[in-house]
Parts: sequence; structure tokens; C-alpha cells
Amino acid sequence: MIKSIADLPIEGRRVFIRVDFNVPLTPAKGVADDSRIRASLPTIVHAVKRGARVVLASHLGRPKGVTPGLSLEPVGARLAELLGKEVLLTDEAVGDGARKVVADLRDGDVALLENLRFFAGEEANDDGFARQLASYADVYVNDAFGTAHRAHASTAGMIKYVQEKGAGFLMIKEVQFLGKLLGDVERPYLAVVGGAKVSDKIAVLENLLGRVDAFLIGGAMANTFLKAKGGDVGKSRVEEDKLAVARAFLAKAELRKVEVLLPSDVIAAASLDATEGQSVRADKVPAELMALDIGPQAAAGFADRIARARTVFWNGPMGVFEKKPFAAGTLAVAKAVAACKGLTVVGGGDSVAAVNEMGVADSIKHISTGGGASLEFIEGKTLPGIAALEQ
Repeated sequence: MIKSIADLPIEGRRVFIRVDFNVPLTPAKGVADDSRIRASLPTIVHAVKRGARVVLASHLGRPKGVTPGLSLEPVGARLAELLGKEVLLTDEAVGDGARKVVADLRDGDVALLENLRFFAGEEANDDGFARQLASYADVYVNDAFGTAHRAHASTAGMIKYVQEKGAGFLMIKEVQFLGKLLGDVERPYLAVVGGAKVSDKIAVLENLLGRVDAFLIGGAMANTFLKAKGGDVGKSRVEEDKLAVARAFLAKAELRKVEVLLPSDVIAAASLDATEGQSVRADKVPAELMALDIGPQAAAGFADRIARARTVFWNGPMGVFEKKPFAAGTLAVAKAVAACKGLTVVGGGDSVAAVNEMGVADSIKHISTGGGASLEFIEGKTLPGIAALEQ
């Protein structure tokens, strides 16, 4: 069982909250998208209101040692605006400066440690680094679901050195909603899966095989399935070394009477740089063309199935979503998922971008903040950051 921050004794104590402030920055080094900062606000505000001495920690980007362009300074500034109170940024994650800032905190104060990944000990889960982080904490709270699949010093290593531990509100919400998808849900239950590679998603498909009523598969990974069934996919992207895996999965699905719906038509073009595409049969793509999106018939068919579902999990775009001529299929799925009256969960990445672009995010029951973490959770894997919180 994992305790919530609401159940932990935090008044007047140093509460180390691992957050996910890995946000995109503007060229001028401002915060380009503050949604991840906002996602952790309920946990931070709760801690402040209860008089905790809050120590926030996060990584930003993939620095190689101390990288000034990846400082958390702009993140701290944006957080201060959102909280309406000062946020003290330490000059490093560990060391005398950080220790003094933490020691001087008063009840309700907030400090933000500098980028954890400026130290190699974070990703290496170095015990010495973990002990230094733990020295700032009377209570440990993890609210960073997006990093829960990583066994790093701040997500796993330090926790054994802190007496009290638990999860923030965002982490609890993620585990609850994603957990529902692996339990008893209302039916029909659909998994809408897209993206480039079968190899990235096959473990998800396998773990959901005994749970869902149907799979709707789009994106470049659909090409591999279409070719595995004997279709002609032109010069579309295909994982040749995964054709046998795709055939085996289709056979298992048929045996278990689980539908696997592949696109009936696709939008094809000669290259990614084409300004427009043409609708062709998905299994008869001309030799000189490549499939870059699901076609209008496929999009309408997928939307119809989604409308009749009672539970929908969606991960991955239906095409090359970042290019306008090949975005229509993904946007149609986003609109359909938003209109669905059942339980709808969107699992990170480009699917979230599509939902935001359509302006329908508020209509989705749950949008996961962790792409890789949500996939590994749905695969049935044990996530180190969650396992470390269990009492």
C-alpha cells in the first residue's frame, strides 16, 4: 500500500518532493509549456498550506555535467508566479550551498534544487548521492510519474534513507487511472495504438490481449502488420525483422477472439516532404508511395468504434502528425476519444499533443504525464519509483 501525502505527518518537517519539471524551454530560456509544473501544483500547495518545509527536486533535459542552458532557474521563476510566493533555487543539487538553503527553510517555504542530472550520481543511482539527497528530507514524496520507470537516486535510491514516504496527488491519480485499465472495466474496451514501431509497443499489445475487446492499430506500425498479412505497402516504413512477431500476435488475437482493426485506407505520398497525399487502399500502396497517415475511411471507422466503446486507452499517433498534410487521422481519433462517454485514458507523447491541439483535453478522463512510464505500467512491469513507495 502507498500512502498519500495527505496521510503523512508533514507539518513543520522537511518534505522532499520529487517532481517532473522536465519542461520545454523557449530560445530565450523561458518555460514554453508549463503543464507539468501545473500538474504538481496540488501536491505542492497542499504541503505549503500544512506548513511543510518544501524541498523540490527535478531533472531537466539530458545534460552532460553542469550545463547552464539546462538550469532550473526559469522553472523556479514560473513556479513562483503560479504559487504567488518565493521559490528559492539552490546553486547545485547537493553541497554546502544547497544544505544551507534547506537548513534555513521555515514552515511553508519552498526551495527548488538545481537540476539533479548535473550530477552523474542521479542517473547512476549512486548511493553517496542518494544519501546526500536524503539528508534534506524528513519525509519523501514522489509526484513524478513520468520518471517512475527509472531507478535513479531521487526516485529509488534515496528512499530507504528516509523514514516517512508516500506519493503526491498526481502520482496517485496516474496509478489509479492506469490501474483501472488492467482491471475490470466497462465494455467494449478498446486499445487504440499508433506510433512508428511494433517493437516499441508489442509488450503493451501482448499484456492487453487478454483484457481488451479490440485493438485499433495505426501509424507506421500498422504497415508492419499489413505486410505481415500479405499486403503491399509500397515504400512505407516497415520493421522487416518484426513481421514474424506481428503474424504471431495476429494469430494469438484470432485464437482469443480479439479483433485487430488495421486501416482500410491510408494517405500516401512520395516523401515526408510532400505537401499533400492521396487516399489509397492500405494493402495496395503503389510501389513509389509510402503510407503517412490513416485515410478518411479508416478514420471514420475508428471514430465509429471509439464512439461505441465504454473504455478507451490511446497511445501513439495515427500518422506523421507533426506534418499538417498527414495529421488528419490523429486529429480525428483525438476528437473521437474526447467525445466518447466512457472511461478515456490517453498515454503520453504525441497523443497528448493531438488532444491539446484539438482543444479537447478537458473532455478526456485522464491524460497521463508519463509516456514511457505509462507504457511500462500498461505492459505490467514493476516501476521502481512506485515500488519504492510501497509500505
